[in-house]
This record gives sequence, structure tokens and C-alpha cells, in this order.
Amino acid sequence: MTSSSSTPPGLAQFNALEEHAAAAALHEACASARWGRLLLAGRPYATVEDLLTASDAAMAELTAEDLAEAMAGHPPIGRPKPGDPTSAREQRGMAGASDALKAEMLELNLAYQEKFGHVFLICATGRTGEQMRDAVRERIGNAPETEREIVRTELGKINRIRLTRVVEEAETSMSTSTTASVSTHILDTSVGRPAQGVAVRLSARSAHYGQGGDWRALGGSATDADGRCKDLPALPAGTTHVRLDFEVEPYFQKKQADAQQDAPANRDSGPGVFFPEVAITFAVVPGEHYHVPLLLNPFGYSVYRGS
Repeated sequence: MTSSSSTPPGLAQFNALEEHAAAAALHEACASARWGRLLLAGRPYATVEDLLTASDAAMAELTAEDLAEAMAGHPPIGRPKPGDPTSAREQRGMAGASDALKAEMLELNLAYQEKFGHVFLICATGRTGEQMRDAVRERIGNAPETEREIVRTELGKINRIRLTRVVEEAETSMSTSTTASVSTHILDTSVGRPAQGVAVRLSARSAHYGQGGDWRALGGSATDADGRCKDLPALPAGTTHVRLDFEVEPYFQKKQADAQQDAPANRDSGPGVFFPEVAITFAVVPGEHYHVPLLLNPFGYSVYRGS
């Protein structure tokens, strides 16, 4: 799976997190270690729907033990733990419930736990206290195997909501922090014209550069008729090094094919391409903009920091 220029900034930020930070964010969404590992292995994600689909696929693979681990991260309905704003927000339908309804929910929770050995779990977002009470009343009569699959489905719904919030919060964090930005354009010096249609990929590294940190692909674009990339993805907060990969071989191959079509006598006399790809790595600091033009010909190139 690859990122593209359409990757939302918050998702690009999640893609670029160091593994330990991404694992911590996923654990906040779901306490199943296996679920988290499966989602980490799928990075980078091009769209939020890709991330949510991967979550659904991971949920389908969880064993009974994995599900128990996931459920252990959820408090009983009506009793969110102090300092757990996520559960409190999701269970707000119980916040204004009457004392009688809360007492009834507590009694039903205890009866459910005694039968199934785990908390009653439901995607509580948007549900009223009465709706949650009615759901536990209905489900308490299920067989354990049936209830386990219902729990799997409900966990999947919760994880989708929480993952969406992870991406949204990452985007908010980016908008309130100062980051570097990057742009580029390409000039074909063999003809003195902009190079159109060259694919450009953007990757970033954090402060762990030089200490085993991985490059994170953020997405890409292609040069327009002016040779410019105007929609490169935003850089995540904390980026210290950037890499631009230019796929120049297809551009020169097309030029050669067009020239041979216009002048058949010159067939097979094209210059070839000595550098099929150009990779440029440079350091950045927060708050700065970096315009890095590429001057290109079939047998050489140069770059510089522009303005």
C-alpha cells in the first residue's frame, strides 16, 4: 500500500510516526496487542478508509484471547474510569441517566459479567442510556459463542470511531505546531524548458535520523506544465530530514519516443538516460520553507535551495 498526494495531513502524520509512538496511539484505540501489530505492519495508508478497512481485517483475525485483551481496555457501561475521557465521551448517553436507570444498568452489567466473564461491550457513541440498557437485556440471553462475535463486531465499530479521531487529532496537532514545508520544480536544461509529468515522491524522517529511524513515505505528485509540484503533502511535526525522489526515466523515454516519431530517421539515436532516478536528501528546521529546484538533462543534474 502506498501513500498518494490525496493522503490527508493527519493520516500522513500517523504514517510518519516512529513505531513506538504509533503503537502507543493504536493501543489507546484498542488494547489488543495483535490488532496493533497488524495495523502497524500495514503502514503507510493512502486514505483513512484504507486504515479503517485494515482495522476490520485485523479484528476478523483476533482469537478469543485477543478479544479478551481488547475488552479489558473498556470499562463497564456507566462507569468510565477517572482520567479516561475517551470512554466518558463515548458513554455520555449514561451521563444524564436517572439514578434508577444507573442502578438497573449496574445490576445488568454484573449479571452479564457473571455469565460471560467479561464486561458488556457495545459501541455506545450516539446511544441513550435506555438503548444501552435494552441492548444488554437482549444480549444477556445469547450463547457465549454468539455473544463473542457480537462483541467482535462492536469492537470493530468502536475502533473505527477511535481511529478516525486519532487521524483528526493528528491533523489538529499539525495545524497548531510549526513545521517546515517543501516545494520543487524541474527545468530540463537540454531544451531550456520545464519538465512536465515527472513523478515526485516525498519522504520524511524525524529526530531519530542517524539512529536507525525509518523513512516514512508521505505521498507524491507530478510536475505540471510549468515543471512545478504544487500539491506535495505536508510534513509531519518533528521532521528533521526530507527526501525527494524524482522518477526522471519515463520523462526522457517519452521525449525520445516523441522525437523518433517526428523524425523517423533519428530512430535509435536518442541520448538514453544515465540517471533513471534522482534522490535528494536535505535537512530542515521548523518554520522554514524549502524550495529545491532540479536542473536536469539526460546525463546529469544539479539541485540547489531556491526561494
